Amino acid sequence: MKLFSDDELSLDSFLDGKLHIWQPLKGYRAATDPVFLAAACPAKQGEEVLELGCGAGTASFCLFRRLNVKLTGIELQPQYAKLGVKNGLHNKIPIEIETSDLRNLSSNIREKLFHQVMMNPPYYRTGTPGHNNGKESSLRVKTPLTDWVNIGLKRLKPKGWITIINTPENLTELLNALGTKVGDISIKPLASREHMIANRVIIRAKKSSRGITKIFSPLIIHTGEKHLEDSDSFSPEVSGVLRNANPINF
Repeated sequence: MKLFSDDELSLDSFLDGKLHIWQPLKGYRAATDPVFLAAACPAKQGEEVLELGCGAGTASFCLFRRLNVKLTGIELQPQYAKLGVKNGLHNKIPIEIETSDLRNLSSNIREKLFHQVMMNPPYYRTGTPGHNNGKESSLRVKTPLTDWVNIGLKRLKPKGWITIINTPENLTELLNALGTKVGDISIKPLASREHMIANRVIIRAKKSSRGITKIFSPLIIHTGEKHLEDSDSFSPEVSGVLRNANPINF
């Protein structure tokens, strides 16, 4: 598969300039979802973290800007995996990225367990396919979400945490996949504004735990009823996440 040339890329700022990520001008481009995923991951200093479907590495690198953790990524598309390596070098953040299908991991990954697993799996099952294969692979469900969850759980240490961001439409499938293998399930809806339906949901769960399931109040992305010109209108908590790599409070 053809790799990205320099003129096909842009260098984009995250975390108020604390992180710079090379991304394709055409294809999957990270926005806020990977930042929220990193902010929701309950990692501790020095822990080993695996990101499934890491793309160009945005979520992993955002997590590293908050905590000095050991990063490993799995990415199906070689051109995005190469970008992840490039971004690690550019930001001086160590990461190991393996180009692989989730269902055919190398023995190097299969023989290892992690303290944390996080993922931002594809969301969409229907709709007209796009013309960009990289974007389609990143956004449209091909590998069942149940497989994503099961593979993630297999790579977790006992009492390790899995963190997922996805759409509410897929919540039932994700919770069914987590099943009885986890406890302490925490569900955090993300809504654009107050009184609006959540269009994203973060799920966090602890392997080999019997803790109860909890649904938390939504994280409100923007203040006010509508967007005001020349203002991003982010709520104070979200502004801290997007600019300072603050964790999301559950």
